[in-house]
Order: sequence, then C-alpha cells, then structure tokens
Amino acid sequence: MRHLSIFPALIAVGLVLASCSSHNSQQQASRDPFAGKGSPLYPGKGPIPMGGGRYHVGKPYQVAGRWFAPKEQPNYDKQGTASWYGEAFHRRMTSNGEWFDMNRLTAAHPTLPLPSYVKVTNAENGREVVVRVNDRGPFVGTRMIDMSKRAAVALGFKGQGMAPVRVQLIGPAPLDDNGTHLAAMNEELQRGTPMRRMIAAAAGGGQAKVQMAAVETEPEAREPETETVVAYTPPKEEAPASGFGGDEAYYVQVGSFADPGNAEKARMQLASSWPVQVVELSGGQGTLYRVRLGPISDRPDADTALEHAVFLGHRDARVIVAQAMHAAL
Repeated sequence: MRHLSIFPALIAVGLVLASCSSHNSQQQASRDPFAGKGSPLYPGKGPIPMGGGRYHVGKPYQVAGRWFAPKEQPNYDKQGTASWYGEAFHRRMTSNGEWFDMNRLTAAHPTLPLPSYVKVTNAENGREVVVRVNDRGPFVGTRMIDMSKRAAVALGFKGQGMAPVRVQLIGPAPLDDNGTHLAAMNEELQRGTPMRRMIAAAAGGGQAKVQMAAVETEPEAREPETETVVAYTPPKEEAPASGFGGDEAYYVQVGSFADPGNAEKARMQLASSWPVQVVELSGGQGTLYRVRLGPISDRPDADTALEHAVFLGHRDARVIVAQAMHAAL
C-alpha cells in the first residue's frame, strides 16, 4: 500500500520534470535551433512549405568540442567534402526556422548566413547545382557542407555518400520563396549566367525600374562638407580603370544611412557580387553613410546591379554615370 500511495506522486514529479525539459528544449530551439531528431516536426500533414524562417547569422557555437563562428562571408569560395542528409531529419525545423524537405535543393553549412544561395560543383564529375542553405551542419570530421538527398542526387554522389566539391556563395536568398526563385536560379545556372547576375535575373530581369541620373544631387540639408571613403570591396574580376577618360563608367547609389551599422549591412549584402564603397558624408545635418556600387564598366551590368539592389529591398537605388559622380566629387 505504501508503494501504491507513492506511485501517483512519482508520476506527478515525472510529468513536471518532463514539462521543464520540454520547455527548456523549446527555449533552446527558439534561440538557435539545429535540425535533428530533437527539433520540432512540421505539424501539418500536407506538403512541407518552402521558405519562411528568418535571416540568421548567429553567434559562435560549439559542437562536439569544435567551435564554429558564423559570419558574413561575401567572397566565400572553398573546396572540401560534401555529405548528405535525408530521412532522419525530414520535416524537421532547420536552424533559421524553415522546414527541411529532403526532396528539395537545400543544404546545411556551419557558418554561412541563412538563408543563402550557393553554387556547389562536384569536382569528380563536373555536375553543379544552386542550393538554398537554410541549416547548420555538418559536424562530422572535416566535412564542409551537408546536401539534401535531392541535391546529392543532382550532384551524382548519393550512392557513395560523400564527394569533393567546390562551394561558392552567390548571395542572400529571399525569405518568402516558394521554390520558384530557386528553380529560376538553377535555370540561370544552366544558361551560363554569371553568378553575380543570377539573383537579379531569377527575380525577373528587367522588372526593376531603372533610373538614370544625369547629375547626382542631394537635398540641400544633406549636402556634404567633406566626403571620405571608409570601406571599399574590390570586384572579383579586375574592373577597368575609372572610365573618366572618355569611356563611360557607372555607379549604383544604393542609399544613405544615418546608422553606420545599417550601411555595413547593406555593403555585406552586395559585396559578394559587386565592388562596394561606403562613403562618409559630413554636413550640417550630421554624418551620413552612402553605400554605392561601382565603378561598373557597362550599362547592362549597371542595370543588373540595380536590379540586385532593388531585389534586396533597396527600392530607392538608382544608376548614375561616372561623369556625374566625378563632378560631385
């Protein structure tokens, strides 16, 4: 009888402990969830939605005794080993709050911003694919990237489990993509579209409104007394000289920011594809930080850079000619 009387109390204590454990797990998942057997399962019964989640970089973290430091890496281009993951993680939450579907072109990476587009090339057979990086991992040995089951099939290494690959960052992926933009990215890959043009091209090409400024102007209250370039990211490919000697060169003025942190964020968004300058403007209204792309040697590239900036949310971006920029300086 004593055992029978104690039993309900033990059950109650167990339920409380289980509840606390579940609550702590949910809190941990909301802070920085990692896809795995312990992460939440998609609650619906139909197709898994694509996209959503959040833009996420995250703080340094430790897994199995190793430290990883997520950060913006605009010129990321590395070679290493790819593996793949599937059934054990299917329909579970990824690190940025999306849902993992092993039948879509996605991947996990330990440190790249989420979600991002990367081009992955199988070094053994030359196959290549654009995938959406929306998860953290892999954390086994020296593996560099974990591909979804479908991505592994596309690259031709599902049967062998691993393959040597080259991973190149293209840029940030949209949060609200239902799969059509990723599909368009792979269509651009098949067309041979340069990586820095792919995001804008997949978004619809000439849909963005192109504005051409004959003369660069600022509101009177914002006229700078001095202008200093405080950051510059050179292009991956050598650009022509300034173009001021008669050949036209172009810039895309992305925007002016009072907060230098916002200017730096805009610079990092675009630095993987275009040369970026952050110019400090000091005037009577305080200091502003102007972000601009360039110099860009031809108008089609300038239009593409503009479309890329607009696609990333900089809707007031505009193209200006080198001569006008030269006069303003």
